[in-house]
Amino acid sequence: MNICTLYADVKTSTDMYIMSSIVSKSDLAFRKYANVPFSNRNIVIQAIKETISPLVCKLAEKEVYETGMGVVSDKSENLMLALCKTPGIETLAPLASTDDDGIILNDYLAYGVICAITPASNACATAINNIIGMLSSGNSVIIAPHPNAINVTHMLVSMVNQAIVSVTGISDLVSVLPQTSMKFVTEIMTHPLVAMVVATGGARIVKKALSSGKKAICAGGANPVAMVDETANLSHAAKCIVDGASFNNNISSVSEKSIVVVSEAADTLIEKMKAQGAFYINDSSEMLKLTRTAINNNFMPNRSIEGKSAMDILRTAEIPFERDIRLIVVETPRTHPFVMSEMMMPLIPLIRVNNFDDMLETALVIEQGHGHTATIHSQNIARLNRAAQVMQTSIFVRNGSSLSGLGFNGGSAPGFTIANVTGEGVTTAKDFARRRRYSLKTGMPD
Repeated sequence: MNICTLYADVKTSTDMYIMSSIVSKSDLAFRKYANVPFSNRNIVIQAIKETISPLVCKLAEKEVYETGMGVVSDKSENLMLALCKTPGIETLAPLASTDDDGIILNDYLAYGVICAITPASNACATAINNIIGMLSSGNSVIIAPHPNAINVTHMLVSMVNQAIVSVTGISDLVSVLPQTSMKFVTEIMTHPLVAMVVATGGARIVKKALSSGKKAICAGGANPVAMVDETANLSHAAKCIVDGASFNNNISSVSEKSIVVVSEAADTLIEKMKAQGAFYINDSSEMLKLTRTAINNNFMPNRSIEGKSAMDILRTAEIPFERDIRLIVVETPRTHPFVMSEMMMPLIPLIRVNNFDDMLETALVIEQGHGHTATIHSQNIARLNRAAQVMQTSIFVRNGSSLSGLGFNGGSAPGFTIANVTGEGVTTAKDFARRRRYSLKTGMPD
């Protein structure tokens, strides 16, 4: 055996020991947590909120610095949304039914150790959203962060554990991998003591999660489309689309990634969007510059400008502008790479269509069967209902911004793990718990 082979074997053994140690500690923490009264889980969640809330801006700044994506103020809003509005134990109330033969009671049990894979796009908000839901259900959590967000995730988990230890004395209830590679993540996912895998990320990690042999909840690819017909309130539609597609530089999976508009309404919609801070491009030379900047030689999005501001993208493309720009709107054919790729940047293609039927058909093609998110602006009730039926997405927003689907501007739970692949949709504590049915008979047989 040569020295290189020996070194590789030693390193592999060391890595496996580290992974096994993390899982063993997480399993021990889960078993200790099982002895904490159900109502006391709220005390744990409240301690986490009180610890993290004053440090939200610091986390947001560190996340933007480390990942190079997004806007600090928007990330801060995401973090506060996750902290304040993620449902807890209140979603786990048992359901009972009775008849002459007795009582049927349905309640919720913890799975155990959960491996939660988080993305770079909303690293801390996704982790907080997952942690609150998973701890509410009685589980322990091992976070597997995206490599581009590993430092800020370690910082967050350290704060979370300080909060948990302060009220329970239990260490390692939430853990984080010391480094992230596909090998490490696979090792954790397939470990015998890991009961569930929750993957929020791209197709590759979702495929790994689904083949792990464990209960898997998977949030995969998305390409949300905004539909606008001629009956829509175009001022409102323009504001909603610009707000949603520019928020956090369009790195959220729910954010509008394309616009399909009936030709009759297109010109007015464009003018209204320009009034909201959009920069409109229909000049062929500028479109070519923008395409060369935002699309690489493999006809895929240029990762180096993902999450950058609209003005940074225009400067890189050497396209002049004279005012603050929130969003770039570019008119394209429906086959353009801007349309068929998930562009995680404040750049949104606009496609004109002849009528509502054409709009719906085009939107369905653009969404590509991801079943993630779609929005529509129309005042025709029949059209709204038909679009919802045809699109079949996990989030469907009528006459509102995609931010409503994320959990802003309403009473809905925040959605940072939107399980479009496995069908749970916006996940809450219920999705991280096993269902158990009690059957209680009225009496003993004679």
